[in-house]
Amino acid sequence: MKRFDGRVAVITGAASGFGLEVARIAAREGMKLVLCDVQADALERASAEFAGNEVLARRVDVSKAEQMEALAEAVQERFGAPHFVFNNAGVGAGGLVWENSLADWEWVLGVNLMGVVHGVRLFTPMMLAAAQADPGFEGHLVNTASMAGLLAPPNMGVYNVSKHAVVALSETLHQDLALVTEQVRCSVLCPYFVPTGIAQSHRNRPQAEAGKPTRSQRIGAAMIEQAVSHGKVTAAEVAALVFEALRDERFYILSHPQAVGGVQDRLTDIVQGRNPGDPFAARPEIGAQLRQALRG
Repeated sequence: MKRFDGRVAVITGAASGFGLEVARIAAREGMKLVLCDVQADALERASAEFAGNEVLARRVDVSKAEQMEALAEAVQERFGAPHFVFNNAGVGAGGLVWENSLADWEWVLGVNLMGVVHGVRLFTPMMLAAAQADPGFEGHLVNTASMAGLLAPPNMGVYNVSKHAVVALSETLHQDLALVTEQVRCSVLCPYFVPTGIAQSHRNRPQAEAGKPTRSQRIGAAMIEQAVSHGKVTAAEVAALVFEALRDERFYILSHPQAVGGVQDRLTDIVQGRNPGDPFAARPEIGAQLRQALRG
């Protein structure tokens, strides 16, 4: 995409973090905004920022098919097909993988994976129909995964699974779109530790589903909070990378290119048939700290 003015952006998780920063850039570019978030008060504050833009703000739980279907209908009725869809809403969770409850799995996969699935299945056909009707139409979907979708860090299995699935979905979507059109493209965003508020995402978890956290989950939450809060790359910088990728038609969007070394090590393990390597080889003190905490 080379032009944004007057075009339509649909953004989930729009009230904070990457979603809010992407919305700010989209607003500066003159886009019409569809802002979605599950947290109503934060969504109201966010949408108030964009008084100069045409805005449709809706409280949406992206894990709920019927709510996403109603969103797609509202977008079609108000604006027609969107040009940019940012399937971004996500939650964080950790703990030893066998300690995740069924409710943990349903919550994390519901938001992180099924939220993206719903965005893809509902908005892609709208964009393809618009492309078929207009040779000048340009569309682009960006799905938020994580470096945890390219690696497999310990003590955060349910999150890893959700983000690996988003990477696989996005890579397949890229290939599928290439079979049928050159007007609609996609990218996958794989951020590392960036201060966004995801470490507090439990605030939006339905209370009926929230059980008492295990020790490994408490330890994982504390370590992730520390890592995220000390992140040097900002959400605004990541949002700028998203728009660079739109302009450059680039698929992989990486906030920390230096972390790709870990991906290379993982792929080498696979190709050479080795057991997975030590994820803490570069920072053994962190591995020792985690082992001691879990065994203590």
